Amino acid sequence: MERRELLKSIQSDNIWDVIVIGGGATGLGAALEATTRSYKTLLLEQSDFTMATSSRSTKLVHGGVRYLAQGDIFLVLEALKERGLLLKNAPHLVKNQTFLIPSYNWWTKPFYTLGLTFYNFLSGKLSFGWSLPFSRNKTILKMPALIKNKLRGGVIYHDGQFDDSRLGINLVQTIIEKGGTALNYVKVNSFLKNNGKISGLVATDQETGEEYHIKAKVVLNATGVFTDEIMQKDNPEAEHIVKPSQGVHIVIDKEFLQSDYALMIPRTPDGRVLFAVPWYNRVILGTTDIPKDKACIEPVATDEEIDFILETAGRYLEKKPTRADVKSVFAGLRPLAAPKKENGKTKEISRKHKIISSKSGLVSIIGGKWTTYREMGEDVVDKLCAVAGLAESESVTEGLHIHGYKEDVNKENPLYPYGSDLDEIEKLIKAKPELGEWLSEELKINKAQVVWAVKKEYARTVEDVLSRRARALILDAKESVRIAPVVADIMADELAYDEKWKKDQLLKFNELAKNYILNNV
Repeated sequence: MERRELLKSIQSDNIWDVIVIGGGATGLGAALEATTRSYKTLLLEQSDFTMATSSRSTKLVHGGVRYLAQGDIFLVLEALKERGLLLKNAPHLVKNQTFLIPSYNWWTKPFYTLGLTFYNFLSGKLSFGWSLPFSRNKTILKMPALIKNKLRGGVIYHDGQFDDSRLGINLVQTIIEKGGTALNYVKVNSFLKNNGKISGLVATDQETGEEYHIKAKVVLNATGVFTDEIMQKDNPEAEHIVKPSQGVHIVIDKEFLQSDYALMIPRTPDGRVLFAVPWYNRVILGTTDIPKDKACIEPVATDEEIDFILETAGRYLEKKPTRADVKSVFAGLRPLAAPKKENGKTKEISRKHKIISSKSGLVSIIGGKWTTYREMGEDVVDKLCAVAGLAESESVTEGLHIHGYKEDVNKENPLYPYGSDLDEIEKLIKAKPELGEWLSEELKINKAQVVWAVKKEYARTVEDVLSRRARALILDAKESVRIAPVVADIMADELAYDEKWKKDQLLKFNELAKNYILNNV
């Protein structure tokens, strides 16, 4: 019902102040910024919100220790500030996470203690906690799974952790509550122009095939790795400005880490950083940084990337994870600015965002990361105002509570990421007790979550529910396949779909899940 109401808003001849193309972190941040400045704002996403890169992060809200090592202090300062604001504005989703760097030689402890003390100093009043050196015995106590041979101790520091796609859907809800419009499964086909200037766009509802001609004062291209594709709809000769970089993550049981601390390996054999991070009673291992020539919505991890992560983690963990231990593997593409040199390495490209404006008035934004989504939105809306001549309005998002805001959530309740919405989910269960039944007791997913995802979180497919509203596909791909039929049944009832829809959904989901399951074990 609500989707139909939202679609009505783009059937009219209204002229939007701002149209945002792209429902990932960057697009959501920009749409929220524009909406809360009282601009008439529409966000369009061709698939589901956060479907691509923005649901496949390492789940960290961080200042960027690696960027500090590269000397990019301004980027670190910006990210540390935004990290602190995110904790204040979405405390139901963001938490303080302690990281441990193990020391196997004499210089690691003093070197990283000094560097991370500076890292914490830069965070100022928004500090998450001080960095401290640990003795060998205390390091083993806090992370008993580490290899003990030659272990000298460790260093701890603090950063943030969150649920990326849950934050994404909470941002969608906030945008709509504040008067904006956000729609998934609406694809932009082309632009409308007046005297060479963009005056709107043509888009298609992916579910019905209906086409819409939508007018706008300014359009933002916030499509991440698909930025070039949208720019070329505006100008077929536009140069490529994005260099996709693939990051792969592996999910294993928490027993491999035996700690609530996260492990940070500051220098892998090829000079990268690797994390082992506890998340929803699992451990996420990652990531890689491999240049890719083309963008795609469903990137697939290579055997080399999987083996690299497992082998690197095995150098530090007594119980070495193998392919047979992998619960899920997922890959995402970072939208990095294309390097000027052909041999530019992706791990050396700055994550600072860039804003580009074309002759036709199309504004595009690339780079950045989840942590700085709000600041990116503020920057790019300033640019949109300048391009379109919109009346100036001050940003209010620094102190804006995100939908679901709730302090001191009970982490013992598996549904705590719903924040203030948990009360409403419990009302659903009270009215219909069978909704309290577990679909997966291991992953703590119940039937009420599926109903809530359809009614209040704009889920349209089985994948939307099992990949991004609940995180089953990420946490345990085989388990997600097992419970998919019941999810399809519940969704079909809620959406009034037939058996053919259910069958089609299960075929699509099972095919997708194959990319998350290691099929040679």
